[in-house]
Amino acid sequence: MMTKYELEYTLNSSPKVLFTRLSTPSGLAEWFAEDVNLRKGKFTFLWEGAEQIAEVVSKKENKYIRFKWEDDTEEDSYFEFKVHKDELTGDLALLITDFAEEDEKEDAIDLWDSQISELKRVIGL
Repeated sequence: MMTKYELEYTLNSSPKVLFTRLSTPSGLAEWFAEDVNLRKGKFTFLWEGAEQIAEVVSKKENKYIRFKWEDDTEEDSYFEFKVHKDELTGDLALLITDFAEEDEKEDAIDLWDSQISELKRVIGL
């Protein structure tokens, strides 16, 4: 049984700069995977020789992008990047929604933490 979880990271960046890194093959290859290719609407992510394919299920420019792994058998699972700007403070937050098996959730969160550290480094934060 997969469990949905959400993570929030504050990033002092512009929505446009951040969204490019979340929604384009070159942007994602900078921090999310070793290499990313886009062919016929499908993103192919490469990690240490392993390959995973995801499709964009929904997207709104500079707001959010939702992916679904092709080999994911769970009908309702996906992973999503949402860009949220706080109207009062002007802070920009990246909200990540993902799914994991209960016993793998901590590892999944650790992985996101390290990937977001890399994203911050790439953006120059």
